[in-house]
Amino acid sequence: MAAQIIDGKALAQQIRERIAKDVVDLVAQKGVRPGLAAILVGDDPASHIYVRNKQKACDAAGIYVDENKLPASTTQAELLRLIEKVNADPKIHGILVQLPLPKHIDSKVILDSVSPLKDADGFHPYNFGRLVEGNPIFEACTPKGVIKMIESTGVTIEGKRAVVLGRSNIVGKPAALMLLHRHATVTICHSKTKDLPAVCREAEILVVAIGKAKFVTADMVREGAMVIDVGTNRTAEGKVVGDVDYEPVSRKAGWISPVPGGVGPMTIAMLLDNTLESAKRAAGLA
Repeated sequence: MAAQIIDGKALAQQIRERIAKDVVDLVAQKGVRPGLAAILVGDDPASHIYVRNKQKACDAAGIYVDENKLPASTTQAELLRLIEKVNADPKIHGILVQLPLPKHIDSKVILDSVSPLKDADGFHPYNFGRLVEGNPIFEACTPKGVIKMIESTGVTIEGKRAVVLGRSNIVGKPAALMLLHRHATVTICHSKTKDLPAVCREAEILVVAIGKAKFVTADMVREGAMVIDVGTNRTAEGKVVGDVDYEPVSRKAGWISPVPGGVGPMTIAMLLDNTLESAKRAAGLA
């Protein structure tokens, strides 16, 4: 039997519609409009597309966007001054620094300079530490979207065996922690994991975030498992595919997320959600 598809695009639209209503209520009740500072340095075409999509989503939800497009020649000191400015701006509740940054700028220094109270991406070490202890201010957008997708199916996370492929600070580690806090038994796999297919076959929930096109094949997936594909890869033919070999895996899994149309739209929705929650805290409502 073919797997049920977890439609991230449709779910994200539902969430964005709810956010838009909450924004209207927040403005009416407290006179506060959520604000996001978007900072883009350089001319990376993909980054410009990502920021444009995020801005469109903010506009549709009624979130104010302070757009800052800076030349590639921008110095680290100049960027730090801009972040200091938006950190102090009461109209701004979330800050997005689009990665990658030019090579002469230290990304860690920049991300660490963002106020943890406005860290809408959830990348700040303070927020990551809060996530470890189970009390985050912000959860990183992509893994937060992954959890929302799993929960949307009605499948209970508690007690499930979960396997996360990938140990990045952006997806793998936070996703594993979020699953752990929801009482799954979690294994994190990486390039040094022995007998990786056997470990994957143990998973009732399999989250794949390694950046290798069609890496996970059907023989690595447990019958009836839920498979969440975080990967986005472009083939030589220009087609966008995930880290999972979708067609054969979809005939074995119980649930599966597609690429595109899965985790990607959810990541943007979670950025909006984090910005809204920050505005609510600033207004004394959370």
